[in-house]
Amino acid sequence: KLSIEYRMPTATLLSQGNEILTGEIIDTNTNWLASELWNLGISVRQITASRDITKDISKALVQAKERSEVVITTGGLGPTNDDLTAEAAAVAFNRSLQHNPEASRQIESRFSSIGRTMAPSNLRQANLPEGATILENHWGTAPGFIMRENGSVCFFLPGVPREMRMMFSTYVAPIILETFHVEPPATYTIRVVGHSESRLADLLEPIQSEIAQAGGEIGYRAAMPEVQVKLRFNQEVSTDVQSALVDKAVQLIGPRAFGTNTGDLAQVVGQHLAAHGATIATAESCTAGKLASWLASVPGASRYLLEGAIVYSNQAKTRTCGVSKEDLNDHGAVSKTVALQLASGIRKRAGATWGVGITGIAGPTGGTNEKPIGTVHIGIAGPEIQHHKRLQLHGDRDRITTLASAAALQLLLAHL
Repeated sequence: KLSIEYRMPTATLLSQGNEILTGEIIDTNTNWLASELWNLGISVRQITASRDITKDISKALVQAKERSEVVITTGGLGPTNDDLTAEAAAVAFNRSLQHNPEASRQIESRFSSIGRTMAPSNLRQANLPEGATILENHWGTAPGFIMRENGSVCFFLPGVPREMRMMFSTYVAPIILETFHVEPPATYTIRVVGHSESRLADLLEPIQSEIAQAGGEIGYRAAMPEVQVKLRFNQEVSTDVQSALVDKAVQLIGPRAFGTNTGDLAQVVGQHLAAHGATIATAESCTAGKLASWLASVPGASRYLLEGAIVYSNQAKTRTCGVSKEDLNDHGAVSKTVALQLASGIRKRAGATWGVGITGIAGPTGGTNEKPIGTVHIGIAGPEIQHHKRLQLHGDRDRITTLASAAALQLLLAHL
């Protein structure tokens, strides 16, 4: 067991790989780690990416351990010549690089368990710095390891996101909590669709000082199509005070706050549908199935999602949803009339409680002066209800279709 007296450690995160610095891949590992550490009550001081060069990685490690009590690195533990993290750690901490028999056994056992033949190069993954504590990787072939230097605990994890996340949750988080006697703060995530971070900061300005005086802090995280407002309180703050401040924040944000400590918008809508024994069907033109796909991504969606139709052409709109040819000619495919007919038509076709229709111009071409790119019409049809909303969205094609799908779910949730 590791033992250190610090009570409020900070963390530095390191990622390795030329492909990160050339833009070939996006480093999602450090983003995820920063969020998890924040939830544990650990502040991240710096995030650094290094090339696959031993000198660069070792220098970053030395600087990180001088800066923070917790250092977490991801990547560079594989079997190829550009996997240099273990070697760099040995250089940084003045240790020899040694073949570790236990790491070798774990690697061989892992290959045997998945029925694969181990290549000789995989034994390179068993070369670890002297004195390293092994973290067995049950989800991949590269063992992780821990090193302790001058009051800092350094965790070395694989770069494969799934392996890294499982090893963090299984080993790293419990070790941090035990080592530093950290008590995770109470965290509330208010999920919002339809407001920017700056707008939310303005709306919540009246309670900023009250939150700070109560021993709390507020943060924002953009996660298209939503923005998350995160309230964090020390354990000393009473639950009554926490609840009151969270309630005030939700009231200030208004109806665009769709949940606190919940799943995403599709999950929340799905829960409401399931709770009422209601069902849904969708007819999508410009979003091309994105709404139905999002709903279907929720486990158990078959309880309420009956049908989804992609109706790009006018013929498909008429054939599938009974949209009037005359209305298509008179109003155009991108119109209130067509959106409502898509919603009511797919509802009737599927025998669903609710129908949703989306039609619009996602771009990058096809816009006009009357209907510029980003024009979207949403129709909702339900028990004795028909509702329409027109949007003027901005951005590229993916952003427009994502925001349109979110707006459709938000409109439906208001009725649910």
